[in-house]
Amino acid sequence: MPDTTLPVFLATAVPDRGSAVLDGEEARHAATVRRLRVGEQLVLSDGAGAMARCTVDAVQAGRDASLTLTVVERWTEEPPALRVHVAQALAKGDRGELAVELATEAGADAIVPWRAARSVAKWEDGARGDKALARWRATARAAAKQARRAHVPDVIEPVGTRELAQLAATMSRTLVLESGVTSRLTEIDLPDTGDILLVVGPEGGITDDELSTLEAAGATTVRLGPTVLRTSTAAAVALGALGALTGRWK
Repeated sequence: MPDTTLPVFLATAVPDRGSAVLDGEEARHAATVRRLRVGEQLVLSDGAGAMARCTVDAVQAGRDASLTLTVVERWTEEPPALRVHVAQALAKGDRGELAVELATEAGADAIVPWRAARSVAKWEDGARGDKALARWRATARAAAKQARRAHVPDVIEPVGTRELAQLAATMSRTLVLESGVTSRLTEIDLPDTGDILLVVGPEGGITDDELSTLEAAGATTVRLGPTVLRTSTAAAVALGALGALTGRWK
């Protein structure tokens, strides 16, 4: 098993063998924050499954930081047979980014920002919305590295309820987390392969119209347990349950 104590850095490509160069922001972080030195090791990842354990041969710090590396071992990690897409309602303040961070660490394979009717945060088209999406994507990248994941979840453009229902119709199973229903996640038949869409509502809850639209697309409403979770933590808890209830953690 690869050494899970080594820091992970993202690169556009991971070579099979020989030498490699880490540059840009990742190199500045490695040289300045992590203070990696010659002879130490790190893991390069392309965020899509390819990873390589490398030895540091040379370090250049500063604005044009770079690390020269030698590939010691390379491997590829396949995505799980059952993928989980998290549709996360936009949340106020930093709760949306916290939700992305926790969901990524818990194994989300993709994240869908959802413009729910009761979302306090509003991502309008234009520069402000682009910045918000960029923050979610940066959060997913950082969380994937922290968790030493081989796959960085894709954070797509935000969708409305109609688009979310269209996405739900393509899934093997769609689960909507809702505290006021009787069906528990532990009672639901779950597929072994394919794609699950996990829908998390905003602070104010999911409206009846939204539930009807999603149920018409094949969604099932479920609750996790007797307590009510924040929108920022619900996905991570559900992902943990799905990991245990399916083969994702085997």
